[in-house]
Amino acid sequence: MPVSTDFKPFVLHEPLSSTLPLLCDSPHSGIIYPADFNVALAMPLLRQGEDTYVDELWQALPQFGASLLEANFPRTYIDPNRDENDIDSALFASGEKWPHPLQPTVKTEIGYGLIWKKVRGAEIYNRALTVAEVQSRIENYYRPYHQALADRASALYEQFGALWHVNLHSMPSDAYVGLGLADKPLADFVLGDRDGTTCDEGFIACIEQFLLEEGYSVARNDPYKGVALIERMGQPAQNKHSIQVEINRTLYMNEITFEKNAGFVRLQRSLAGLSKAIADYVQSQL
Repeated sequence: MPVSTDFKPFVLHEPLSSTLPLLCDSPHSGIIYPADFNVALAMPLLRQGEDTYVDELWQALPQFGASLLEANFPRTYIDPNRDENDIDSALFASGEKWPHPLQPTVKTEIGYGLIWKKVRGAEIYNRALTVAEVQSRIENYYRPYHQALADRASALYEQFGALWHVNLHSMPSDAYVGLGLADKPLADFVLGDRDGTTCDEGFIACIEQFLLEEGYSVARNDPYKGVALIERMGQPAQNKHSIQVEINRTLYMNEITFEKNAGFVRLQRSLAGLSKAIADYVQSQL
């Protein structure tokens, strides 16, 4: 596992063809673990928090005019798909107090806020964190990622008067187990638009129809609706549309060893086709 004391928190892939107002981001595929990530959890279990290979699966996007932003750091270190104030005060040592008001969500309550406490129920730390180290993560990783996303979104919207955003993720095959629904089958893809509030119907329908025609099963907003990123980005009344795409990891990898399986190439090819379909849809709306 690569470790570095000095690396950029993100990579931004520029469009390789005529630029479209299409911005895609993979906030959870980072696999470079910062040297100051002092944890008690063994690496194989810690890595269960990654959206491993999601950036690689969607690598064709820039060929069709999309901008593609990828986080390099792991979300178990700090999660770009949470708000800055989504912090559990119990993380900190006695006497350490966060200097701003906190608004922990249900994600924080179960251990998966801005700073994760658990991976698959296992505690990440055997120590308290300091306010200073969490502030450092925000300043050096979280904010640069969000600034890059905001800057590109603003530039595209200013140029085109519209924006389409796709938030790229993967999901464990047993996603329903933690919800007490172990017998419920998980779809190959889950499309989240926060129950129809973050994008127009045509955008999500375009993605859904392509995947169904490729032979994949698709669900909407179950069990994932999308969280802070698409809620912030998706403002359909302003012609800003955002959707979250979750991929069942068993389609392309062994969830224990992280090895690509026989389905990886087919899925990557399908997502290249979907990238073109999304680009064609965006072009049709301009």
